[in-house]
Amino acid sequence: MNQTKMKKILKCTIVGLFFLVSSTILVAQEISSAFPFESKYLDLFGSKMHYIEEYADSTNPEQTTFLFLHGNPTSSYLWRNIIPYVKGKGRAVAIDLIGMGKSDKPDIDYTFQDHIKYVNAFIEKKKLKNIVLVIHDWGSALGFQYASKNEFNIKGIVFMEALTRPMVWNDMPFIQKIIFKMFRNEKKGHRMIAEKNMFIKSFLYKQGIKRKLSDLEKEYYAKPYPTVASRKPIEVWPKEIPIEGAPRRNFDIVENYALWLRNTNVPKLLLYATPGMLFTKKEVARLEAELKNLKTENVGKGKHYIQEDHPHEIGKSILEWYSNLQESAKW
Repeated sequence: MNQTKMKKILKCTIVGLFFLVSSTILVAQEISSAFPFESKYLDLFGSKMHYIEEYADSTNPEQTTFLFLHGNPTSSYLWRNIIPYVKGKGRAVAIDLIGMGKSDKPDIDYTFQDHIKYVNAFIEKKKLKNIVLVIHDWGSALGFQYASKNEFNIKGIVFMEALTRPMVWNDMPFIQKIIFKMFRNEKKGHRMIAEKNMFIKSFLYKQGIKRKLSDLEKEYYAKPYPTVASRKPIEVWPKEIPIEGAPRRNFDIVENYALWLRNTNVPKLLLYATPGMLFTKKEVARLEAELKNLKTENVGKGKHYIQEDHPHEIGKSILEWYSNLQESAKW
């Protein structure tokens, strides 16, 4: 091979690598930090619950409602890049759980039962119908609980990194197990979460997301929790996870909706990442074997807050799944 030809090959290779790197950077830039939605508030039990509502058709009271429910320690901000994908398919409603995001922080215990009370009241007061749940983390538990009691009002469920059954400690990787045992300890948990703000600064920013969040994204997530007192909701949540039967009140709720999940024919879409946290390869296989009318899809590499790593893959998967259901009239 002559020198001129070698130089051409080398030049083409360099150009190709440049465009490959450039396209990778552009994909990363597509994850927007903006939250271009109008804030709305609903009065519930003397407090205001923040939510956004997009694409509503006032002429169609029976339209599909995509209800987005977040978990700990996030907010409706988690869904900002996913919500646009359901435009034209129904209205999108994303709430901030009470005490979280832009919602008020009433003087309550912030137990699972408290959140059930507020979420169910929100759905009832807003008269949400024909709901497609899009749920994650504790939002999944709230969504599954509602769906198990109101199946007539559920058109489908999209879930990711979700609490589908009561847990045992061996479900968790060793390091995660150690961390959550400390989170559930009254003194250690208070110091780590309320005083040092580790659930946001460490678990959310570093352990739960593959990519590095921008300063603006970090600001959105941290803003609702500027003080020790304001972090009570995110401090309580780890203690509410039903692990090996405790707390019993929550074990019973999750056990009941886990049974419902195994028996219902409601269309379901499970989205997961590799390696994941709650949805490991083994757990996904279990759900595929146990749940009816279920589609599963891997969105790429990720941990727990996969909406921050793969929002567009998630949005496209929801759109395709829902469109296929509409065409086949499976409900």
